[in-house]
Amino acid sequence: MSNLSFIREPFTERERAILSNYFTNTDKPVFGLINLPDVVKGALFARYSRSDKSLRRLFLDEFWIDTPDSAGTCTTGGLNTERAGRLYDKMILDFGDDSVAQLGGAHLACEQVSNLLAKFIEKGRIASYLEQSTRYVYYNRKREGRYGYLTSPEIESSSCCALYREFMDALFDTYTDLQQRLIPVFRERYPRTEGMTDGAWENTIKAKACDTIRGLLPASTRTNLGIFANGQYYEYLLIKMFASRNREVLAYADMMLTELRKMIPSFLTRVDLENRGRAWSRYLSDIGDDMERFVPQPGAVLPASPQPNTVELVGWDPDAVRRIVRAILYEYSDRSKTQLDQTVSRLTEPELGQIVRAYCGERLNRRHKPGRAFEAASYEFDLLSDYGAFRDIQRHRMLTIDWQRLTTDNGYFKPAILEELPAEGALYDGILRRAQQVFETLRRELGPDTAQYAVPFAFRLRYAITMNLREAFHLIELRTQRQGHDSYRRICLRMYELMRDRAGHGLLTDGMLFVDDNFYDLARAEAEKRKSAKKGQ
Repeated sequence: MSNLSFIREPFTERERAILSNYFTNTDKPVFGLINLPDVVKGALFARYSRSDKSLRRLFLDEFWIDTPDSAGTCTTGGLNTERAGRLYDKMILDFGDDSVAQLGGAHLACEQVSNLLAKFIEKGRIASYLEQSTRYVYYNRKREGRYGYLTSPEIESSSCCALYREFMDALFDTYTDLQQRLIPVFRERYPRTEGMTDGAWENTIKAKACDTIRGLLPASTRTNLGIFANGQYYEYLLIKMFASRNREVLAYADMMLTELRKMIPSFLTRVDLENRGRAWSRYLSDIGDDMERFVPQPGAVLPASPQPNTVELVGWDPDAVRRIVRAILYEYSDRSKTQLDQTVSRLTEPELGQIVRAYCGERLNRRHKPGRAFEAASYEFDLLSDYGAFRDIQRHRMLTIDWQRLTTDNGYFKPAILEELPAEGALYDGILRRAQQVFETLRRELGPDTAQYAVPFAFRLRYAITMNLREAFHLIELRTQRQGHDSYRRICLRMYELMRDRAGHGLLTDGMLFVDDNFYDLARAEAEKRKSAKKGQ
């Protein structure tokens, strides 16, 4: 840094005093913005692109208002938030410059949402989410006399309400009963090993029990969801939510818009304007209505019994290796892609492999991932898996993922341990067979969308995933780690095998050094040991 020269902008002593409250320094070319509302930060950056002034000078000239005292001396002042708001209105409404809505964000908590709504919200890519874990949160507690499930307004006002609530209570009762039965079974089967504290062992056993029975949690299970996103994401999310006919979705859309307007109002001016956001919502809603006309009749319904999860590779690029090698060389050469095609076409397979291995480099851990050249080839999968596994895989926002309605038509997933325990397995099977009956009643009386609330996580959902090779490295290596749930670990291992064997891309998948194809009785054991050691227990 001492050898790098740059121009230090002159500020008066008073200007430095003002700036020091809102910027992390006043004399370096790299600095952070602090103590400023998002509307001012965003407006500053919006002006930044159309001015030759520095950001700190723009702030002083356009977003700070001096307040003179009785003698005419400026000793106090304040932020010009009104100007910032007007600037956003002009940029977004008048100029249609959507990118400025990316310049401010908000943390938003959405509590007591159903898992169906959580998945709806989490479909957006340009946001960060955290939600309650079914591994660490017990769902056997009641609040105000009720288990933690949502009775949607559609069900609440229908003749099916009593049936639905009776089944939900029975489902959570079974969840609680099985949890209490399995914990002593696991304690006996997996005694504490040397080097593991009592606390780490207990946490591991409880996590094992929760993992085993999470399939009994219904899609109506309430969860808490934390979101951090920019204004552009929130605008489109709310427009999609207002296009829905689901009353839970609409109720949360109203609440979210109200709270977001307390934090980033200028970013959401178009959401409920008749000729802007509402017209956009109607456009999305009309498409949904029209598409229903083309949907084929439901296929054969499987019996309410355990069924294996399936993973099918339905699309890939046969020339993926050469496409990726071309992309690798492009960054480091001065040739066009057409010219590089000629070069790559002359390479032998060992030569192609040498280039791919060199590009992967010496990977010391799974976070050392190859660069963007690995985005030049993609894979398309069609999956049928339990909803619980889908919930975890769906959270990878770089995927192109679409899913169908949740039903009981495709059978359910049953953990292997319950096949070994006849009494506990019978409880599990019995309540899930009953789920199919309740679902059929709700689907007949209230329609397939509302009936989804009654479907437990164990039932299988059909969904499609398209991802490039770079994302496959991330997804497969992360989701096959030993602490992962057995259900989605098997799915990702199958993806890996299909890419390697069916697509014939072993030269590419050989770089996935951190795929763990072992299986563990206590998936969380090592992680709990490490956590305990850090705490010094």
